[in-house]
Amino acid sequence: MAFFVCYYVIDNGNDNRNDNILMERINKRPTIKQVASASGVSTQTVSRVINNRPDVSPETRERVMKVIKEMGYQPSALARSLIQQRSYTLGVVTAGLKFIGPSRTLNGITSAAEDAGYSLILKELPNFNANNVSSIFNGLLSRHVDGIIWAAPEIGTNRDWVEKFSFELNVPIVFLTMAPRDGITIIAVNNHQGAETATQHLIDKGYRHIGHISGPMEWWESKERFSAWKSVVGAAGQINADDHWVEGNWSSSSGKEACEKLFDQYPEMDAIFVANDQMALGALAVIHERGLDVPEEFGLVGFDNTAESEFYWPALTTMQHDQHQVGTLAVNETIRIIEAIRNKETPDYKTIMLTPNILIRTSSLRKL
Repeated sequence: MAFFVCYYVIDNGNDNRNDNILMERINKRPTIKQVASASGVSTQTVSRVINNRPDVSPETRERVMKVIKEMGYQPSALARSLIQQRSYTLGVVTAGLKFIGPSRTLNGITSAAEDAGYSLILKELPNFNANNVSSIFNGLLSRHVDGIIWAAPEIGTNRDWVEKFSFELNVPIVFLTMAPRDGITIIAVNNHQGAETATQHLIDKGYRHIGHISGPMEWWESKERFSAWKSVVGAAGQINADDHWVEGNWSSSSGKEACEKLFDQYPEMDAIFVANDQMALGALAVIHERGLDVPEEFGLVGFDNTAESEFYWPALTTMQHDQHQVGTLAVNETIRIIEAIRNKETPDYKTIMLTPNILIRTSSLRKL
């Protein structure tokens, strides 16, 4: 699926009046020559100002910008693209927009791209395991994108075939929510650290039998959160941790089902770290059905800080991470690499890991 911006005129049958008005407005639009004449400079200087070139004095730049504003001049995006041999367009590949994380990240991408003067072409994968990567990349390249943001999650071995094709591209690509590797730029949340914080918080509040509801274990995020939980409870002396967790699929219904299974497997359980807030909502329903007091008899911590989590009953302690910022950084890093390549510089590829912080609410505030 791709989003396009288009301009159109509605023909309502009123002779040719609409067409005449439109043409009159187009003909009245100021040109770059008129801006140059009013500024007392050449058209080349106006072009340098528009493109933020450094070889223009501050006084001249200020004078030209003042004229541009007064005349309402708007440079042609098409002309700029042809002159600079770039489209000012980024391709974005995503999946699972029905989930809060991908949609928040896309909001960040959209805002940052608009601020930077870039358009977006969005490709939403029909499913998380879509593996026709070659056609996806070819479709974006046919639209002459300057760079690509791969915002679909790392699942199973899809990272391998994405990397295989991405190294053959002639445009930069930035990956989100993937495990760090050398030679590419990756922006992600430090899921391991966040899960450690969540689990340790439950231990600090006096809970001693802490279960875990994971996300789908083919996801990199799920593996990171699971391994951190297992490490922390193991260090605290909890034995047989392999029997104290159940896999969910991020949905509330899967959280409910997983919680029921966990109680069967781990009857003495007195707390759960849940890999996302939606599954925590389902788990909370089961805990209430069993008549357990939250937080005095049972503790619960989620992950993501969805807007609704503050209004769960009781309010959910959760790990907050800025997915909007992930999207913003993705755009900024992609453009940074684009500019480095255009300037014939070696791009600095990096891994950026954002640290989540815990929002302590009622669901884990046991009185010690």
